[in-house]
Amino acid sequence: MHRTDSRYNGWTNYATWRINLEIFDGQTVSDYARGVDEAAELGPMLQEHTEELIESSTTAGLARDYAMAFLSDVDWREIAEHLIGEAEE
Repeated sequence: MHRTDSRYNGWTNYATWRINLEIFDGQTVSDYARGVDEAAELGPMLQEHTEELIESSTTAGLARDYAMAFLSDVDWREIAEHLIGEAEE
């Protein structure tokens, strides 16, 4: 079955939803960067944080490779926009 709508629970896709839920739920922009209010600037910071988290909590091998590959599907800008939006509320 081919789906044309790949959104998942209101997010761009499953990977974006899952990383936001597992890594960033309950976090704020200031947990990652003070004074950053641009999603284009915050997104790469969130990606770097998540990559470092995976590298520090796993050993090299197949599981880490799959985890890192999963991250390539994440819309980091969308997560950044979400965190920024919550900070503005």
